[in-house]
Amino acid sequence: MAGKFEIYEDKSGKFRFHLKAGNGEVVAQGQAYASRDGARGGAEAAQRAAEGAAFVDIEEKEE
Repeated sequence: MAGKFEIYEDKSGKFRFHLKAGNGEVVAQGQAYASRDGARGGAEAAQRAAEGAAFVDIEEKEE
């Protein structure tokens, strides 16, 4: 089963999205939006940005 974006209202009345894998596990989540349409737009932007995105390994360096 393919993953899916779910849009929901949080406890503070803001709207958010998360991406669930086919097994139901949340694998990514978005910021808070004032409207359901805003959250949907954020999810669509994340979907577009993820297509063809590169993997970059960032190592933490001690100072």
